[in-house]
Amino acid sequence: MAHPGDLSELDVRIRNGAIRADRIVAVIGKTEGNGGVNDFTRGYFTQSLMHLLSTHLDASPAELAARIPCILSGGTEGVLSPHYVVFCRCEDDDNDAEDGGALAIGIAFSSPTATGEIGRAVHARQVADAVRAAMRDAGIAHVDDVHFVQIKTPCITVARAEAARAQGVEPVSGDPNRAMAYARAAGALGVALALGEVEEGAVTDAAMLADMALYSERASVSSGVEISCNEVIVLGNSPHWTGPYRIAHRAMKDALDIGAVVGALADLGLDAAPQLDETALARIAGVFVKCEPQRQGRVRASRHTMLDDTDINAQRHVRGAVGGLVAGVIGDGRIFVSGGAEHQGPDGGGLIAVIAGRPQP
Repeated sequence: MAHPGDLSELDVRIRNGAIRADRIVAVIGKTEGNGGVNDFTRGYFTQSLMHLLSTHLDASPAELAARIPCILSGGTEGVLSPHYVVFCRCEDDDNDAEDGGALAIGIAFSSPTATGEIGRAVHARQVADAVRAAMRDAGIAHVDDVHFVQIKTPCITVARAEAARAQGVEPVSGDPNRAMAYARAAGALGVALALGEVEEGAVTDAAMLADMALYSERASVSSGVEISCNEVIVLGNSPHWTGPYRIAHRAMKDALDIGAVVGALADLGLDAAPQLDETALARIAGVFVKCEPQRQGRVRASRHTMLDDTDINAQRHVRGAVGGLVAGVIGDGRIFVSGGAEHQGPDGGGLIAVIAGRPQP
């Protein structure tokens, strides 16, 4: 992208027939905003996308926004490059699935989440139901076949908090940044519930942002003002699907876990020694990362200062740091790196998921 509303590359591909607009089912991308509550680059991109697609399809932008999840993370610090990944789906009964199946995608939208529910256990269970619906949409029957779940949850602004209080409902937090963290936590624990990574009774209001031993190794959650419900994209491998792509994931134990990056690539037959060569890089279709500064202020044995910096938000620090680490292995800055990994991987860590094409014979 040349700017947050730049959809020119997609427009070209639709016009030349490389992409059929009616097959687009989801978009995940990085915009160059701040990634905070007031990051309006996400809404700008979404509005631009739906307007573009409406010129190619017999549907209004509002109708398209209600059926095509567009999940964006703001903040392209360091070597990260603004970009977006477009997912298309079509029926193809002529090919047999290869060994291990192929990349499968399912989507779902929850009902709107009330301000008083955001960031609480009821929110997590709403997300869990939506994840299960997305798995059914993907035709994925086994949770072990799910490798990455991208969620976008609504967040609480000052105005939304005041409106809730006027109705006698106290939000989980009146601080928009803190409320955004609670929303991400609920989204992550909802994924963990749906995938059987945590017990049903463990997900309580008190566990949010407190019991960090509870987490999902496959959840990536963002939160923003531009939506009112939970948008869900489930990615996995299924024997019922055909196509050239597969997905793999690894949990990252901390911000320096380059081994997890190399391991996820190796799972797809890609050798980073120490960086992917041009042939291997050409097989990469998408890289998705979640990361978080460790809450005790350590990276392994060393002190970090990300949480003490009053000039630069800690999430901007960690996106730049982890983005540089992963981009160095991949050899490309077009990587989705999202901060705010509450309950998404171990504390101070996160996850990496990679989509790659099969090697050419």
